[in-house]
Amino acid sequence: MSNFPPTPTNPNVQNRFGQYPNQTYPMQQRPGMYQQSGPIPQGVPPNAMMGARGPPTQGFSPMRHGAGPMVPSQPTPGKRPADNRNPPPMVKGDFPHNIQVQNSSIGMSKKKKKLADKILPQKVRDLVPESQAYMDLLAFERKLDSTIMRKRLDIQEALKRPMKQKRKLRIFISNTFYPAKEPGESEEGSVASWELRVEGRLLEDSKNEPNKIKRKFSSFFKSLVIELDKDLYGPDNHLVEWHRTATTQETDGFQVKRPGDKNVRCTILLLLDYQPLQFKLDQRLARLLGVHTQTRPVIISALWQFIKTHKLQDSHEKEYINCDKYLEQIFNCTRMKFAEVPQRLNTLLHPPDPIVINHIISVEGVEQKQTACYDIDVEVDDTLKAQMNNFLLSTASQQEIQSLDNKIHETVETINQLKTNREFFLSFAKDPQQFIYKWIISQTRDLKTMTDVVGNPEEERRAEFYYQPWTQEAVNRYFYSKVQQKRAELEHQLGIRNS
Repeated sequence: MSNFPPTPTNPNVQNRFGQYPNQTYPMQQRPGMYQQSGPIPQGVPPNAMMGARGPPTQGFSPMRHGAGPMVPSQPTPGKRPADNRNPPPMVKGDFPHNIQVQNSSIGMSKKKKKLADKILPQKVRDLVPESQAYMDLLAFERKLDSTIMRKRLDIQEALKRPMKQKRKLRIFISNTFYPAKEPGESEEGSVASWELRVEGRLLEDSKNEPNKIKRKFSSFFKSLVIELDKDLYGPDNHLVEWHRTATTQETDGFQVKRPGDKNVRCTILLLLDYQPLQFKLDQRLARLLGVHTQTRPVIISALWQFIKTHKLQDSHEKEYINCDKYLEQIFNCTRMKFAEVPQRLNTLLHPPDPIVINHIISVEGVEQKQTACYDIDVEVDDTLKAQMNNFLLSTASQQEIQSLDNKIHETVETINQLKTNREFFLSFAKDPQQFIYKWIISQTRDLKTMTDVVGNPEEERRAEFYYQPWTQEAVNRYFYSKVQQKRAELEHQLGIRNS
């Protein structure tokens, strides 16, 4: 193979260091193809320099702004250059221009904020001693975040359990008597009658929380029954009942009006609305556990405490309970599984007893209102529960913290960029010649990565590259593939089937 004529120059290839009149303009090469730069030498067939897949493609575009010239490398005699189609990985010390080019070619998505992005590099801390205060604050912030997260989890667990507190509900029972009136000239007469009112309120509501919406009196009860004297009002008119339904409107009190001019004995039955539900224990079980009316989980817990205290759990089969004489009388068995306890308790749990108030409706005096007061214990939601819910649902502080975190991330990112720029210029100031040489090599790697160039164009543009031992085998393979291609075309035209 004869020597190639001088390669034509490309006057359009420029970079920040000016124009290079001797810079080559290599053709893009496909895998498995031999590449040629410049015109085809005399004496060589036009297809001799074409790869097995066809002619080479058009040349790639000029180098981007800021890229240095291609640095020729010395070819290794007697060896075919390695296939460099996989670009070398980035190593520590590459220049900021490289990083920017690779980021732009990949199209980086939005970076996820992490705690590591808020840490200042060690070099920055060495240069700026005051930055240690920032690192101390960062460590304190981590401790604070873990503490707040632990408290939030504790609050979430606490909200799963019923949070109740006992309060005093004062019930006012008042009655007013209206005597009979004789009919006159201007007004009609009326018979004697009385009016009974049952109302109430929580004590100390207005003192502690004046702006809080007061809870209606009827919301504390599931039902209310007023039983009047059956001798005076008969079996059909002596009961006044109120029961809660899904559509019940809450009210501040109840009133009953009946005719009569005699004192009336009445019984008021108030059934509290327990949330969660409570049950009255069987008399024997209540004496044994010391619990009268409680929720099902509390009752089961008290029973388990009794079993542990008296060591009634089977030592070999832990799921069984050996009943003592008291449990044997209550559950009618000598041995049972602990999993059977909830089912066996169903027959021993009854609806709670109502609150019974005996009252006498007095009709003595003329339109005189008489009032009696009774205090009962009720359970209301703990005010701390509402504060816990508000704490968990509040997002204002979280949004503010998030915005401040974003500012910190942006500031640290700017500091890192300035640190990289500083190292870039310091390296240039220390040894400009070596710095520019390394920088051009780095740009060469970028160019290969961007254009998918395989091989080394600088080596392949020289005649010595084609005098290596592997060229003979490559030419033979090329002509063999061409002969096979022509033979297949002839057989197809002549209709000869290949056996």
